[in-house]
Amino acid sequence: MTLPEAVIRLPAGEKWARVRAVSGKITLAQIDSMDRTTFVQTFGRVFEDSPWVAEQAWPARPFAGVAALHAAMCDVVRRTSRAGQVALLAAHPDLAGRAAHAGAMSGSSIAEQASAGLDRLTDDEYERFARLNAAYTATFGFPFIIAVRRHDKAAILAAFERRLGHTKDVEIATALEQVFEITRLRLDALVAP
Repeated sequence: MTLPEAVIRLPAGEKWARVRAVSGKITLAQIDSMDRTTFVQTFGRVFEDSPWVAEQAWPARPFAGVAALHAAMCDVVRRTSRAGQVALLAAHPDLAGRAAHAGAMSGSSIAEQASAGLDRLTDDEYERFARLNAAYTATFGFPFIIAVRRHDKAAILAAFERRLGHTKDVEIATALEQVFEITRLRLDALVAP
């Protein structure tokens, strides 16, 4: 792709935003040429409200592929303290919660929850989600996280109830694996294969 001279001279973050608008996806060559600031601006929201993950993954460039980029980001999370991992989990919104109704979630979270029909709940379903969200957060200290793009409402509710029986350590590990699945889907949507 040839960019007009005016675009080439733009600040890096704005330039890459325009490249994405034209091409739809970012190439590995573009990623590997990004400075730290642009990389964090581009990938800082892949892990929900946790730009520190992208910040710490940047030195792992060059990436052999999307899988390598994702692995570098997941390794950052795996190496962080337990408190840091729980803070990352706590940055996620409740499923079908107040943030969803107020439109206060990230664009990715809105689209993901809508893909499972969580934006079209009946009053009874909404009440059930609210009860489960409250019980889960009271038990574990962070919201229930599941890769909703891979589930329907019934499967999400069944997983919710099953996972409430986990120990805190098991549930932190389970929630992190779900975050890794969610973030791989997000990266696949951003990066050209």
